Amino acid sequence: MALADAKAGRRNEAGIVAVLGILKQAFGERFQTGESFRAQHAHTTTYIPAQLPDGVVFAETSEDVHAVVRACAEYKVPIIAFGTGSSLEGQVNAPQGGISVDFSRMNRVLEVNAEDLDCTVEPGVTREQLNTYLRDTGLFFPIDPGANASIGGMASTRASGTNAVRYGTMKDNVLAVTAVTANGEEIRTARRAKKSSAGYDLTRLFVGAEGTLGVLTSVTLRLQGIPQKIAGGACAFPNVKAACDAVIMTIQMGIPVARIELLDAVQMRACNLYSGLTYDEQPTLFLEFHGTDETVALQSAQFGEIAAECGGGEFLWTANLEERNRLWKARHDAYWAARALAPELAALSTDVCVPISRLAECVAATQADIEEHGLLAPIVGHAGDGNFHVLALFDDQTPEGIAIIEAFVARLNARALAMDGTCTGEHGVGQGKMLFLEQELGGAVDLMRQVKQALDPDAIFNPGKIFHAN
Repeated sequence: MALADAKAGRRNEAGIVAVLGILKQAFGERFQTGESFRAQHAHTTTYIPAQLPDGVVFAETSEDVHAVVRACAEYKVPIIAFGTGSSLEGQVNAPQGGISVDFSRMNRVLEVNAEDLDCTVEPGVTREQLNTYLRDTGLFFPIDPGANASIGGMASTRASGTNAVRYGTMKDNVLAVTAVTANGEEIRTARRAKKSSAGYDLTRLFVGAEGTLGVLTSVTLRLQGIPQKIAGGACAFPNVKAACDAVIMTIQMGIPVARIELLDAVQMRACNLYSGLTYDEQPTLFLEFHGTDETVALQSAQFGEIAAECGGGEFLWTANLEERNRLWKARHDAYWAARALAPELAALSTDVCVPISRLAECVAATQADIEEHGLLAPIVGHAGDGNFHVLALFDDQTPEGIAIIEAFVARLNARALAMDGTCTGEHGVGQGKMLFLEQELGGAVDLMRQVKQALDPDAIFNPGKIFHAN
């Protein structure tokens, strides 16, 4: 990571002035240019500096989106889609200025097809809102990145989260999108059929594009039946390798675990302090199983045997809703728990993903790096996917503090790539990981640039993200 990749680009001052006038006339009070509004729509989740847009449109319909895109396309002004602002790599920054399109008012569930296990929603619907809406149907949407992110944002960053080991990521659960492209027209990338061989897979082209190819106006999602029984628990291990060995055995034996999360000893201490838990401060796995009374009991017992074989402690599992919620709320609060260890410091959440067989090696090497350089950096991981996060705490007020953390992130990514992993399992590239994307994919990034040029010749969609233009 380097702050140099978050550099400001050249602004189209005349075009921006023209578009500000057009949008003010078209949207009235739904278009805001005040600094407080603009600051709320820039990136502040990590140490990447906020880069404010010049105006914010609160879109309410797809026609609103068409109008914004047409105006911006005519004057070659950047457009940045904004969901809830929970992205972690500067995806909603406006390095060249431009217009932020806020989708919080496009939050309608358009259609639920319970028999087909799918639904279509507007991009501003959040995952919690959707699951509340679906509750009475016996269905749920399983992707859970932790934050109450918008569906449009989750699709754009190809999000995943704690349930991905069983249910996959957004790329596996988005059936189709509608998107407004650079000519101001709306396209639909697919129908609702469960499979298709009809042409290019445009759905997956837009899923993970981080808003750089067009603006999503609806997303069609695959749904799942709510399990009859859910059980979960935690199990401590003497070291990270033992915990990772248990994960590998669990996956290789085909036990259909729904969640299997790794928290290192530092993170467990943080969670105990922040969430009032009383677990041992050792590397710990949080697990959850979905199924029937019989299957979750069997799967829990099987994991208990694996844990014992790997030197773990007793696996105490429960189906009690209150106890499970307490456990997973602590996991989802890991970021805030880590920050509370040193509230005077800034926090950087970064992630990598490696083949599961290399997870223990990568985590152990990262822990050694943290210790060698005297860093405070708890580790949490979606262990069943080989994906883990480092929540590094550091002094962002000095060049020395920033240089230390940037060097650490560079070593972390180099380590993951050397193991045939990826620079990001779920955070996306944004501004923060452009350098590492080039290292990871080499000439394939040039092909991405060609796709971008073909679909967005004037580079109006979220410029300065994923890669720099040639």
